[in-house]
Amino acid sequence: MISDEALIALAGEARERAHAPYSKFEVGAALLTADGRVFSGCNIENSTYSLTVCAERVAIFKAVSEGAREIVKIAVVVDTENLTPPCGCCRQMIWEFAADETTVILANLSGDVSKCEIRELLPKAFDSSFLVGVG
Repeated sequence: MISDEALIALAGEARERAHAPYSKFEVGAALLTADGRVFSGCNIENSTYSLTVCAERVAIFKAVSEGAREIVKIAVVVDTENLTPPCGCCRQMIWEFAADETTVILANLSGDVSKCEIRELLPKAFDSSFLVGVG
């Protein structure tokens, strides 16, 4: 299994590929799936802001498109003093593919690191249990 440090490093490398010409807020993410594969992603901005995609979702889309369905942990790296958690949309996407206890690792370029579980970031999450006739 990949270490947290290695996952953070991969997220940092992904961050370097970010396309953020408007906000200048470059984010990288790397996730580990239950089957041991690692997928990374960077944020990709668009001049029509609503088409922008966050790094976490890029990594998740890559994983799901390759057949992965369960995220064990995900690292998010930014170049800010304060560690930056995933936005609400990304929290929901992580929840959708979360393992029982998916760890979210927040890191910055200064080496600060914090860990929490997705259920802490998204209490009372919406999932299939709320859909009629599903589950």
